[in-house]
Amino acid sequence: MGSGGLSRRRFVATLAGSAAGVSLPAATACDDAAAPADPAGTASASSTPGTRPSAWAESRAPSGPRPLYLGTYTSAEGGGTGIGLATYDPATGRVTGAGTIKGVGDPSYLAPHPNGRTLYAVDEREDGAVTAVRPADRKVLGSRSTGGAAPCHLSVHPSGRWLLSANYGGGSVAVHPIDASGGLGERTDLVTHSGPPPGPGQEGPHAHQVLTSPDGGHVLAVDLGTDTVYSYRLDLRAGTLTPVARARTEPGAGPRHLTFHPGGRFAYLANEVDNTVAVCSYDPGTGRLTIGDAQSTGTGPVTNHPAQIVVTPNGRFAYLANRGHNSLARYAVESDGARLSLLGTVPVAGDFPRQIALSPDGALLFAANQRSSTVSVFHVDEDSGELRLAGEPFASPVAVCALPL
Repeated sequence: MGSGGLSRRRFVATLAGSAAGVSLPAATACDDAAAPADPAGTASASSTPGTRPSAWAESRAPSGPRPLYLGTYTSAEGGGTGIGLATYDPATGRVTGAGTIKGVGDPSYLAPHPNGRTLYAVDEREDGAVTAVRPADRKVLGSRSTGGAAPCHLSVHPSGRWLLSANYGGGSVAVHPIDASGGLGERTDLVTHSGPPPGPGQEGPHAHQVLTSPDGGHVLAVDLGTDTVYSYRLDLRAGTLTPVARARTEPGAGPRHLTFHPGGRFAYLANEVDNTVAVCSYDPGTGRLTIGDAQSTGTGPVTNHPAQIVVTPNGRFAYLANRGHNSLARYAVESDGARLSLLGTVPVAGDFPRQIALSPDGALLFAANQRSSTVSVFHVDEDSGELRLAGEPFASPVAVCALPL
C-alpha cells in the first residue's frame, strides 16, 4: 500500500496539537502478586463526586493496582516514545502512570500472551513488524516483519503458540510462532485477500483485524477494503492458514472490528465506513459467519466512524466507540446474543475514541481518545449497563490503545 493508505488509517482527521507528556510505570507480569503498586498512593485521574463505584463493583473487583498498557504513534506529532505503562485501581478506576517501554516504533495496538508474561505490539509503519516485550523488566525481546504495510491489529491464539497480525496496507494476515520465552520466530504464513474486488471507494484490501473464534477452531480476518470477513483454519503444527469461508457485508460498509458474544454462537461487527453495526451468527463446525442487517450506532446525521465494539463478560451489554460523535453507544444484548437493542449513547469525555476495552471483570471500560491524547475510564453498572465517568481522563500521548489486565 502507498503512503496514502497509511495516512488514512492513522490520520482520518487532523490530530490535535501536541499531547501532554506522560510518565508511565514499570509494568510487571500480569498476575496479582507481580502487579506494580502505586507508591505514592495517588493517581493521575481522581474520582469525581457522585461516581463512587457500586457495592457489586467493589465486591467483585480484584484488590490492588492492576496493569494498564497504552499504545501510541511514536512518529506522530505529540506522540509517545514507546509502549506506555500504567496501573489502574479496579475499584475506583483511577489511573497512575510511571514509565515507558522504549524501542518499539508506532505500537498502535497491543495484545497479551495468555500467560501474562509477554506483551505484543504492532509496529504500524510502511515496513510493518510485530514486537514482543517483557513488561516485568521492560525488555524488548525482538521484532519480526509482518510482510506487509501498516499492521494495525494482532492477537494471540489461545494455545499461546501463534501470533496473528493484520496488515492494513497490504490487505494480508500474517502468522508468527511464539517460543517458550515469549519471543517471536520467523513468519510461517502470509495470506493476502485477493478477492472479492474492493468495495466502493476502496483501492484494495485492508485487513483491519484478526482473531480466533471462542471455540478455538477458526481464525477470522475482518477486511475493510473488500467488505468481507474471511474464515480460516490454523494448522497448529505448521502455523499456516487455510481459507474455509467468506462473509460479505453490504457494499461500502467498511467492516472494521468483530467481537464475539461469550456464548460463542453470535458476534457483533462494527462497520467503519457506513456507520453501522450488525449482529452475526457463527457456525463453529464450518467457521461460517452470517452477517445480519445493519443497525444504528445512535449518532444521527453527524459524520461518524465506528471503531471498536466490546461485550461485557456476562454477555448482557455491548458498547461501541463512535469516532466523530465522540460517544459510546450502549446496547442491550438479547435473545442469548442474537439481538442488539440500542439503549442510548454517553459522551466519551474525549476526542476521537480510537479503541475501547473492558477490564477482565467487566467493571470498568477504558476509551483511548486519539485526538485529545487521553484515556477515559467508566464504571460499568452490571444490572443496567450504564456508564459513569470515573474521574478526569488520564493524559496519554496520542492514545490509540488501552489494554487493562
